[in-house]
Amino acid sequence: MLAILSPILVFGLVIFVHELGHFLAAKATGVYAPRFSIGFGPAIFRFRKGETEYILAWLPLGGYVRMASRHDAETAFLEGGSEEASKPSEGDKNFDPNAMVPFGPKPVPENRWFESKPLWARIVIMIAGVVMNAVLAIAVGAGLAAKYGESIVYQAAVIPTTVVGVVHTDSVPALSQLHVGDTIRTVNGAHVRNWNDVTARILQSKTAVQFATNRGEVAVPLGSHGAEAVAGSLSYRLLPVIDTIFPGDPAAAAGIVRGDSITAVAGHPVSTWSEVVDEVTKSPGQPVKLALSRAGRSETLTVVPKAVSDTDAAGKVTTIGRIGAGTKSPVQLGAPSFGAALSIGVQLTKQNAGAVFKILHDIGVGEVSVKQLGGPIAITRASVAAARNGVADLFYLIALLSINVAVLNLLPIPILDGGQILINVLESAKGSPFSMRTREYILRFGLLAIALLFAIVMYNDTRAGFAKLFGWVGRLFGA
Repeated sequence: MLAILSPILVFGLVIFVHELGHFLAAKATGVYAPRFSIGFGPAIFRFRKGETEYILAWLPLGGYVRMASRHDAETAFLEGGSEEASKPSEGDKNFDPNAMVPFGPKPVPENRWFESKPLWARIVIMIAGVVMNAVLAIAVGAGLAAKYGESIVYQAAVIPTTVVGVVHTDSVPALSQLHVGDTIRTVNGAHVRNWNDVTARILQSKTAVQFATNRGEVAVPLGSHGAEAVAGSLSYRLLPVIDTIFPGDPAAAAGIVRGDSITAVAGHPVSTWSEVVDEVTKSPGQPVKLALSRAGRSETLTVVPKAVSDTDAAGKVTTIGRIGAGTKSPVQLGAPSFGAALSIGVQLTKQNAGAVFKILHDIGVGEVSVKQLGGPIAITRASVAAARNGVADLFYLIALLSINVAVLNLLPIPILDGGQILINVLESAKGSPFSMRTREYILRFGLLAIALLFAIVMYNDTRAGFAKLFGWVGRLFGA
C-alpha cells in the first residue's frame, strides 16, 4: 500500500496544486479553459462541470490546463488533441448545443483566447503554477513547524545559543583566539541566530572561518585540518545547572538536587557545564568540594566521583571521574505561534529553493554530475521511504518536491513556464507574434531538451537495477 499510495499523494498533490494555479489564474483573467488534466494520455475517468472537463489520465508525469489559443494545433498533441478534431457531432451523446468548442458548436470568442489578454495577465497565468507550488511548500513547512518547531529547518534539534562553551585547540591552534563565554554574532559575514547556524556556516567555509564576536573579529585559517575540524573543536555553552540525577550515583549520594547551580569545583570558579566536567574528570575516586547555589542560598557539598574507563579518539584508555548528574538540555521545545510557524515555513522554503538553485548552478559549471539527478522512479522510492519513516518525513518530501517543481519550471525551456514567459515577453518587445515556423522550432527545441532530461533521469533511476540484473544473469551462466 505504501508503494502505491505515497507516490500518488506526493506526485498528485504537487501536480494538482501547480495546475490549479494556472487554472484559477486563467479563470480569473477570462481565458476559456476547456480541459483540466492530471496526467497525460488516455483518461482513467473524466467529468464535465460548467465549461471545463476534468480528467485523471494514465501517465502520471505531470498535468496541463488546456486554454483557448490561436496556436491550438501546435500543442494539441501534448494536450489531448485538437479542439476542432475532438469537437462532438450533433448526434454524439456528449454534444451540448449551448456549449463552445470542443463540447458544442459555438466558436470560442476571440476575447477568451490566451493571446487576447495583456502581457501582465498572460504572465500571471503562466507564473501562477510556480506561485502555488511555493505556497504549498510554505504551508506544509508551516504545518511541520507548528508540530516540530524550528528543528524542521535544520533537520536537527535547535540549540538556541551562540555563546561559546568549549574550545579545543589541539587540532586547530588558531581557535585559541576564541574564548569560553564569547558570543558569536556572525560567521563569514552571515548573521547567526543559534548554534545550528554557527555549525552550518563553518562547514560552508572554503579557506578560512571569519568569526565576529562580542570582543571583535577572529580569523581561523582552515589549513590542512578542514572546516569539519573547526566545527568539531567548538561547542556551545551549557550552564552548570543540575537537571538530571541518576539514583545510586555519587551526585545523589552527596545530596545534590535538581535545580542546583554549581558555582565552583575544587575551589575553581565555573560558569559552564564543560568546566564542571573537566574538574570532575580529573578526580576519579577522590573527594571533590562543590560550591553551589540552591534557591538563592550558598551550599557546599562533597562528592566522590566514581572511576570509569574512557577511550579517547586515539584509542587510548584512561580512568576518569563521573558523578552521575546532567545539566539542562538547551534544545528548544514548545510549539511556536502561528506567525512564527509561518515564518519558519518561509525560511524552510527559501532554504530548499536555494539548495535547488545551487545544484543547478553546480551542474552547469561541472562541479556536480548529472548522475545526481533523479526522476519518477527515484521520487517514488523516496516517497515510500519517507512514508515508512512517518507522516513528518512524507510531508517534508512534499514541501521539498513542490519547491523543486517551482524552481525547475522557471527554467527558460520553451515547454516550461519560464520558457513560455520568456517567449511572451520577447513577442511583446518585438511588437508581433513569432512566425509559425519560428514557434515550431522553439517548440522542437523545448521538446528535445525535456526528452534529453527525461532520458538522463530515467537512466539514473534504472541503471542500478539493470546492473544488478546483468550481474545476476552473469552469475547464473557462470560469467
